[in-house]
Amino acid sequence: MMIEETLRYNFTINTLDAAGSPCEGLSATHIRGSLKDAAAIRELANISDVLTYEIEHIHIDVLFELEKEGVEIIPSPRILHIIQDKGLQKQFFEQHQLPTGKFKLVETESDWLEAMEELGGAKLVAKTRKEGYDGKGVSIFDVSELSNNIGKRAFTEIALIEEFIPCQTELSVMVARDKVGNIKTWPVVDMEFDPIANLVTYLNCPAQISDDIAQQAKDIALRTITALNGIGVFAVELLLGIDGKIYVNEVAPRPHNSGHHTIEACYTSQFEQLVRICAGLPLGSTQLVQPAVMINLLGGKDFSGSYRLQGLEEASAIEGVYVHLYGKTESKPMRKMGHVTITANTLEEAKNKAKRVHELLIFVADN
Repeated sequence: MMIEETLRYNFTINTLDAAGSPCEGLSATHIRGSLKDAAAIRELANISDVLTYEIEHIHIDVLFELEKEGVEIIPSPRILHIIQDKGLQKQFFEQHQLPTGKFKLVETESDWLEAMEELGGAKLVAKTRKEGYDGKGVSIFDVSELSNNIGKRAFTEIALIEEFIPCQTELSVMVARDKVGNIKTWPVVDMEFDPIANLVTYLNCPAQISDDIAQQAKDIALRTITALNGIGVFAVELLLGIDGKIYVNEVAPRPHNSGHHTIEACYTSQFEQLVRICAGLPLGSTQLVQPAVMINLLGGKDFSGSYRLQGLEEASAIEGVYVHLYGKTESKPMRKMGHVTITANTLEEAKNKAKRVHELLIFVADN
């Protein structure tokens, strides 16, 4: 989606990803390789003016080396280093007095026991510190269940343990900050999650919250990215507790699922904004054009392999429906295969359309 924006500006874009990835047929030069391969990253840097990324799981050491050698990397490897480790993220939030839930970093069985005692509550959230993505690496446990399983392998693994915060809803604020410190937010969104995949089912923009809560969310997001001294596009994921307080959950240093709706719903999409920032152009307007709902299109639960999207013709006939398929050659259970943005004059109208679209669009095996 970012490549499409670079083409509008007549910029040349080069990419690094695995063979057969969707970007391979769109970029000027595609390097087939792993994002953990230092040599491949250097090869990309050698033919590019600016490096940016759309996933966190990258060889960080070579990025630090390249930055020292004068390669421009947006966002900075310093920020990526913090974001790659959820434990470092939480420590950063705490050090900069950003509102976040209580937590403990654990490595041993005794650490887990201390965490259960210190954090309290009937439930705890356990996260892998690195490599979690698209809902993976996050679990909610009953403390009684944990107590009964002490001694098993999980209790010797490095993890982040957080207090469980009962929520009204989960929010996200997309933030853009350019090279000279200009900073903008897009409208706050709220999200409804698939309980099995832990992925967004419905995203609503604007969020169904009061103006006061929305302003608080924006202020916290701005404080977070300013504290990071970040350049680029960021998602600040927030929890709105039943206590009425807002907590910073995580930050993503890239275009994010919670910003996909901006392609149709806002004057400037998150992808165009990142292109502008990399090119040194002024930030575009983040104002909402129309209320919108975004739904993720996930692979069917019962099969892997080649597929077809059932219901596309009928869904496409609905006014304000924009289908984005990611060009993945194989469907897998709960894999993100695309998304749909639905715009309308009111959020309620968009929500009604979105429910219909969600019922219509189903990935099925292409037999």
